[in-house]
Amino acid sequence: MTQVQEAQATTAQKLLHHRVVVVGGGNGGISVAAQLLRKSKGLDVAIIEPSDKHYYQPLWTLVGGGDAKREATVHSEASVIPKGATWIRDAVTTFCPDENALVTAGGTKVSYDYLVVAPGMQLNWGAVKGLPEAIGKDGVCSNYSYDYVDKTWEFISNFKGGTAIFTHPATPIKCGGAPQKIAYLADDAFRKQGVREKSTIIFATANAGIFQVEKYAKTLRKVIDRKGIDARYRTNLVEVRPATREAVLVNLDTNEETIVKYDLLHVTPPQSAPDFIRNSPLANADGWVDVNKNTLQHTKYPNVFSLGDASSLPTSKTGAAVRKQAPALVKNLLALIESKPLSASYDGYTACPLVTGYGKLVMAEFDYDLTPKESFKIDQSKERRTMYWVKKYGLPRLYWSMIMKGRA
Repeated sequence: MTQVQEAQATTAQKLLHHRVVVVGGGNGGISVAAQLLRKSKGLDVAIIEPSDKHYYQPLWTLVGGGDAKREATVHSEASVIPKGATWIRDAVTTFCPDENALVTAGGTKVSYDYLVVAPGMQLNWGAVKGLPEAIGKDGVCSNYSYDYVDKTWEFISNFKGGTAIFTHPATPIKCGGAPQKIAYLADDAFRKQGVREKSTIIFATANAGIFQVEKYAKTLRKVIDRKGIDARYRTNLVEVRPATREAVLVNLDTNEETIVKYDLLHVTPPQSAPDFIRNSPLANADGWVDVNKNTLQHTKYPNVFSLGDASSLPTSKTGAAVRKQAPALVKNLLALIESKPLSASYDGYTACPLVTGYGKLVMAEFDYDLTPKESFKIDQSKERRTMYWVKKYGLPRLYWSMIMKGRA
């Protein structure tokens, strides 16, 4: 074979086409792919996902609080790829929607008839000065990473007193309640360890209040008062100084800077859509995949859909939201394939299981209008042990056995 023939063969190997291409092998991507294949037997579906691990991230709050094992949150990616789907183990670098194609890091050009974009969130550790150097060491931890979540419990369980700071950044984040949940668990842990009286707990959040929906915020304010937590609103972490164990906090309204010495610092990193989304024609001005908030169809490219954390859907970025988004997207995508009207409509439903201590949880559920949409015939704004068991045991089982199979 000549060099020219070899080059042509290599080029040919790097051109792929699939009827439906799903970008992302997380909750959103796998849910959609599994449901598509259940509803349309034999449909050509490819999933592009570089990782060989699949994580159930909602349980990381309890891992960080010492009430669950990290290993229980991870399965192999191969185990969740739906039967009948093609797994392209690569990462997307470039979207070419005018050509109905994309390019991967491995140099493969993949064309499609329909595209579903669900790559999840990007954690921007470097957006906080000093954080990349500090994370995982000397009291600095985060439940937002499988690599560091065990450090959270290590630092909490070995805490001898002092100042513990928990932060919520000035960006959208996945699981919006997680930054405060670990603060509540830490308070309980410190009490059990007999060090709470010589400890100060600060919850520094960029938000203007503790929660968007007043029904649940009312309960959470009581939790903060009961636990004696110093809640500082409109406050953003901008720098970590590990050498002196100092956190630099900025008031977003006054730009006033406060330096606080810490003994434990739990950081929720600033987050965004992945760079390959933000720099693509699919993104809106804020960097999210620009879709209709009800149909989940792209506003410019009708054969493109998106759901989950990287989408522009104006609701909390949770797995519960994805569970309601996926069926609507699948129904509308199949309707488009059949040249039918897009009749499914997503109402913004999301849920935040708000852990307020060991064995205590407020199950917040609401829609785009911040109107509660509760699943149980009880007052879900009350702290309940039963809801804690739902989070710890029920939801993980639902995830692995039903959601990942396209059955829920």
